[in-house]
Amino acid sequence: MVIDAERCVGCQACTVACKTENQSPYDAWYAPVVEWEAGEYPDATLNYLPTLCNHCEDAPCVTACPSGALKRRDDGIVMADEDVCIGSRACMAACPYGAIHFHDGRAAVSGGGPEPSVPERYAHQRHVAGAVSKCTYCAHRIDYGTENGLEVGVHPLATPACVVTCPAECRIFGDLDDPDSNVSRYLADKGPEQVLRPDAKTGPSTRYVGLP
Repeated sequence: MVIDAERCVGCQACTVACKTENQSPYDAWYAPVVEWEAGEYPDATLNYLPTLCNHCEDAPCVTACPSGALKRRDDGIVMADEDVCIGSRACMAACPYGAIHFHDGRAAVSGGGPEPSVPERYAHQRHVAGAVSKCTYCAHRIDYGTENGLEVGVHPLATPACVVTCPAECRIFGDLDDPDSNVSRYLADKGPEQVLRPDAKTGPSTRYVGLP
């Protein structure tokens, strides 16, 4: 994913879309937008920074997990298997981005209890008490698009909910390994490419342009 920070208007539509799509536990926000003021009157500005899991190539959460619940898929998406998680929270301590959340058992936003019963197609909305969860780049939508011949990152049903919802179109999703993809072209046109916490050296798949 590429996020153009200069285009973000701080509307929080991505945050709400993610919450609705994934029915995350009540206190877990997978796509928060950080806000802060900079400068002094009359030159003060309000800055916005959309954040989410960085789906790192060298993901410290995967390395730290003692149960093997966190794994990186072949397409680069880092997943947390809540049924395998033992709740050690070692991944949370290892993640330099604060992108992993522990479900303490209180009800998910759906109101269905800590382990709501949902149809298989909505399995991503089932959250297990005592386990961690996180942004998955809406892997269920990506998989649906792949299985049904929809272009990932272009067709709405094959694109993360936060990307589809953003009115400022500051989020772009696609294949960074393809130089002709929408994300690669955007980085080439709008660069330089930036990442959060470059000191962590995790190889994040979430890239930024226009960071304040």
